[in-house]
Amino acid sequence: MELNERQEKILQIVKEHEPITGERIAEILSVTRAALRPDLAVLTMSGFLEAKPRVGYTYKTEGVENEMRRILNQYRVKDIKSRPVVMKETCSIYDAIVTLFIEDTGTIYIVDSSNFLTGVVSRKDFLKTTLGQADIHKMPVSVIMTRMPNIVTTTMDETVVDAIKKIVEQEIDSMPVVKCFINNEGEEKLEVVGKISKTNIARLFLDLAGKRREGG
Repeated sequence: MELNERQEKILQIVKEHEPITGERIAEILSVTRAALRPDLAVLTMSGFLEAKPRVGYTYKTEGVENEMRRILNQYRVKDIKSRPVVMKETCSIYDAIVTLFIEDTGTIYIVDSSNFLTGVVSRKDFLKTTLGQADIHKMPVSVIMTRMPNIVTTTMDETVVDAIKKIVEQEIDSMPVVKCFINNEGEEKLEVVGKISKTNIARLFLDLAGKRREGG
């Protein structure tokens, strides 16, 4: 639901002066109480405001949270995913580090010879390795990666809300977006088709904020 400019102003007034009567809101906005009635009805019915008899209007935080969840639930991972950085598990740690900086990414997804996901390696993994005595030119990246099934993944059709919950609960920076296949042996194999990260989510919030301002 898009709020108009007057409704946005009403919410701001109520947040600053709650509880506040409709008459007082109308006075601050220099409009009549009758002109304000439809906007107050919309905000009350939508859960943004609560009208208390003989008290006035108060701001309902949960109403805003529910509206935000409703908007975010309209988006799927496929709508905001970005290009993943993928390397073979046989590549050296040195080559992976070079790729990490060239691609300006925080995570590299590792695949086997059939291009199915086998692991994930992050900046922290590389840092731990380079602080040791390992020969990063000869050691394959598979030695230091986090392996399946200890990898948190998402799919194209998962809601953004569910993806955000995974990132927050697992305390990770990104997840591979995968497609699932079952091979001839009945084993589940995952193909990496994208990436969703905190940056993707931040861009979505920024886009929504921009659209809201334009719609207001």
